[in-house]
Amino acid sequence: MTDPDRFDETTADYERFETELLAQDRDAAQVSTADIDETTARRLVGDLVEAGVVIPIPDQRVLVHEPSDEAFDSITQLAVFHRGWQAATGVDAEDD
Repeated sequence: MTDPDRFDETTADYERFETELLAQDRDAAQVSTADIDETTARRLVGDLVEAGVVIPIPDQRVLVHEPSDEAFDSITQLAVFHRGWQAATGVDAEDD
């Protein structure tokens, strides 16, 4: 009986529980980009165009995200990209 019973050992359970809690905290702190619908995307991109953050190129039918120099042909893709870019760079929504 020198070896502890591996079923009585709870260290691994505690570590798994702590890892799960840390993952939940990290998920809660991240910006969600998956819930952008068409209406929200159009409003966001319209605001970005007015602020000069997005430049429309009508003859090529694309929108260019000026800070990153990325081009998009989808308003929804641009809105999702901008939210992710905003979260990664730490730029506030008021700065748009």
